[in-house]
Amino acid sequence: MLRYTLMRLGVFVGCLVVVWGAVYSGIAPRGLGNSNGLWVVLLALLISAPISFVVLRKERDRASIQVARRVDRMKANLDANRSQEDVADDSAPAQGQPS
Repeated sequence: MLRYTLMRLGVFVGCLVVVWGAVYSGIAPRGLGNSNGLWVVLLALLISAPISFVVLRKERDRASIQVARRVDRMKANLDANRSQEDVADDSAPAQGQPS
């Protein structure tokens, strides 16, 4: 997951540099008043999202498989813990009753 996040951040930074250069060279329009920085960031986000969706598809699939495995492992551990608690709860009252 960390690798995918860093790769996505890299795509965004690359787009940010390109958009910043395009805005300051006059190729892309400037924002209104003092909003130029926000305009550059929003435009870079808008451009980097579809690029990372297409370019990082394989990495995203690998990350989702790892997350799914981790979730399955945690579910199995929780089920095992629940069954151990149920066994302990069922045997506790039988031992505590006088005969």
